Amino acid sequence: MRLSTRGRFAITAMIDLALRQTSTPVPLADLAQRHRISMSYLEQMFAKLRQQGLVESTRGPGGGYTLARPAAAISVADIVGAIEDGANPQSDGNTRESSASAQAMTQDLWDALQTTVLAYLKTVTLQSLADEQKAKGFQVQERRPVQKGVFAKPRQEKPRPSTPNSVFALANAWSGRST
Repeated sequence: MRLSTRGRFAITAMIDLALRQTSTPVPLADLAQRHRISMSYLEQMFAKLRQQGLVESTRGPGGGYTLARPAAAISVADIVGAIEDGANPQSDGNTRESSASAQAMTQDLWDALQTTVLAYLKTVTLQSLADEQKAKGFQVQERRPVQKGVFAKPRQEKPRPSTPNSVFALANAWSGRST
C-alpha cells in the first residue's frame, strides 16, 4: 500500500463527507472549492471510491455524494486501498535478488514497516477522524438547499392613480375643491 498525495486528498474528502453525513448529498463542486482540489481529480477519486462501495452518488439537482456505510465502519486503510492503483510494493521471495544488494538487505525491514503501517491504518476509522475535527472546533456550515421549480408569482397590487383619468373625474375633482 502506497501513501501518496492522492490518498491524502481522498482521506480529506472522506472526512468532509463524514462531517456532513446527516445532511443532503455533498456536490463535488463544493468539495473542490473548500479543499482547493481540481474537479476532474475529485471525479476520478470518487469514481474509485464508488467502485469500492465507500460512497454513493445521487444524480440531478441537489445531487452529490454520501457515505455508503457508517463512518465508523470505514477505515483509513479502506480509503487508501481504494484510491491507490492496487500496486503493492512488496516483492515475493522468488523475485528477490540472491546477491547481497542494499535492497535485499533492507527488504525485510520495509516489509515489516508496511505491515505495521497497514495494521495501524486499519484501526483508524473515518468517524474518529471526524470526531477529532469536531473536538478542534470545526463546525459544518450547512448549505442552503437550492429551490428550483415553478413558484407562484408574487401578487402586485394595481396602483391607484391620484390624478383623474377622464373629463368627468376631472370635473368632479374641480367641483369638490370649490366647496
